[in-house]
Parts: sequence; structure tokens; C-alpha cells
Amino acid sequence: MSNFKEKAMSAVFFIAALTSLFAVILICFFLFANGLSAIGKIGIIDFILGKEWSPSDIPPLFGIFPMILGSLYVTAGAVVIGVPIGVLTAVFLARVCDKKLYRFVKPGVELLAGIPSVVYGFFGMATLIPITGNSILSACILLGIMILPTIIGIAESSLRAVPEQYYEGALALGAGHYRSVFKVVLPAAKSGIFAAVVLGIGRAIGETMAVIMVAGNQARMPKSILSGVRTLTANIVLEMGYAAELHREALIATGVVLFVFILIINLSFSALKGRAS
Repeated sequence: MSNFKEKAMSAVFFIAALTSLFAVILICFFLFANGLSAIGKIGIIDFILGKEWSPSDIPPLFGIFPMILGSLYVTAGAVVIGVPIGVLTAVFLARVCDKKLYRFVKPGVELLAGIPSVVYGFFGMATLIPITGNSILSACILLGIMILPTIIGIAESSLRAVPEQYYEGALALGAGHYRSVFKVVLPAAKSGIFAAVVLGIGRAIGETMAVIMVAGNQARMPKSILSGVRTLTANIVLEMGYAAELHREALIATGVVLFVFILIINLSFSALKGRAS
């Protein structure tokens, strides 16, 4: 009977894994089948490097280079803001924070993950836009806050997974508390911290609603961090509702570019992680 249960559970796990794989293949097939044809009609150079997006013109213009730059700027800014704060907060929670204080701080961090994107957007409109305007800077600050729960949660788990002997050994060799944490424990947890950064970047580059509300949504080349910008995801959401024919296919092709970007980011961090280990 126990052997039957084990085989049944193995079959269930196998089917679940196949379902996940099938879902990924189906999404890829839909994106590439519809998106690549649009890129072929528009021309890959005109599509990727074109600086004008104007579907209503005759002939229509479908250049997504401003949106590519917008996504890169906003994501890079969010990482610059969110990663140091997130990692240092994780170090504080895992190795410094008093247990009584931890019971208040940890639920607060977890609550950040449960706040809807639209609420973050309202927060940005009320607090950031009056100071920095509808701009890249507003979107960077807001996304930097939004990726904190992801980075903090995974980085803290990675730090707690480091064997306590590493820390105790550093203390025994004469290192102080903070030197032991930053020179021994933190490097030992680098694999999990890399994963936290990758997931944080994925959250930032894929965020739509909050960015739409604070970034200005201007499909033009950004000139400074105080310029309005439109990201790839925002471009899809704003125009998919009324797009048709080649316009709709161009938006799906934008999704293909976004998919390729995320794939490149994951592969790059995997390579960095392999070199670091």
C-alpha cells in the first residue's frame, strides 16, 4: 500500500511539473508566433531602434526604443535604491535585530508585499509627484520601495541558512560582530542574495500599474531623470484595449522583447553566480 502511495504521489508531482512546463511553452508559442510576424512586417531595426511610436500615423510608426530605455532606466534606478536598503535590512533582521523589535519589524516588511500596486501608485501621486513630478525619478523611488519585501525576505532567509559555525569561527579568530557578519556570513549567503536581486529586478521590470500612475507615460526619448517616460509594460497596457491588426501585433512583439530582456537578466545573473561560487 505504501509503495502504491509513493508511486501515486510521484505521478502527481510529475504531472504538476509537466503542467508548469506546458504553460511556459504555451506562453512562449503565443508570444513568438504573434510577435515575430509583427517584427518581420515592421522590420527589426525600425522596431527595436525606432525612436517614434505613433500607430495613428500613415504609415504607422512602431519604434519601441524610448520604451526600452524607459524600462532600463526605471529598473536600474529601482535596483540602485532597493538592493542596498533591502540587503542591509535583511542583515539587520537576521543578525542584529532584538527579538522583541523583530516581532514588529518583520510583519511590517511582510505587509509591504501585500499592498496592491494601485495603492503604491496613489502613494506616489500624493507624495512623490509634488516633489519630483511625473518622471523617471518618481518611478525609480516607488519601485525601489516595492521591491524591498522580495529582496528582504529572500536575503534574510539566505543569511539565516548560513551555518552558525561560520559566524562563531570568525569570532574565535578575533573578528568583531559586524566584521564577522559582513566578511563571513554575508559572502556565504551570496547565492541567495543573487536570487533576491534577480527576483527584485523581475518585479521592477514587470510592474505596470504603479509606473503608469507616476512615470508620465510619454512615448519619447527621456532626456533626464526628471523627464516623463513610458515603459514596455505600460505601453502594452495603455494601448492593448483598442489596438487592432498590426498595432495589436506590435504590442505583442513588445511583450516578446520584454520576455527576452528578462531571460537575458536571468542568464546573466546565473553566469555571475557561477563565477562567484
